[in-house]
This record gives sequence, C-alpha cells and structure tokens, in this order.
Amino acid sequence: MANKRDLKKGINYVVSELFLECIVLKQIKKADSTKVDEILADILYLQNEFLARAGHPEPGCVKAYYRKLNEDFATEVENIFRRMQAM
Repeated sequence: MANKRDLKKGINYVVSELFLECIVLKQIKKADSTKVDEILADILYLQNEFLARAGHPEPGCVKAYYRKLNEDFATEVENIFRRMQAM
C-alpha cells in the first residue's frame, strides 16, 4: 500500500466498474430490475463502508489492518460479481 489516497482511488475505480457493469447488465440483458437495484445498492454500501474503513485505521498494527481490509474488499467484490453472473 503506497498511501491512503491510492487505496481510496483503487476502491472507487473497482466500485465504478462494478456499477457500470451492473447498469449494462440491466440495459442489455434485460435482467430483473429489482435484483439489479439490490446489487446496485449493495455496491454503493460497499463503497461507503470501505472508504470509511480506509480513512480511519484502527490503532495498532496498521499493516495488518490494511491487509485485512484488502482481503475483505476482494471477497465482497467477488460476492457481488457472482451475484451479477447468476442473473
């Protein structure tokens, strides 16, 4: 991790790509709009949660905190991506 700014930019980039992919899924594949809206809401919640966590690390071992944050973010992104593929 270089710094918090780069981490936040990375989170925003991944979230924006997920959001765009979900909108395309809704428009092109004519997926169920209620399920897509739920996923979109989850994506926005994911962004808010991880940006807040990135900005305010817990005191103590900061390296371990950010490592755990990256792992949690990756698993949440995978879960959302799987939900999108299931449609």
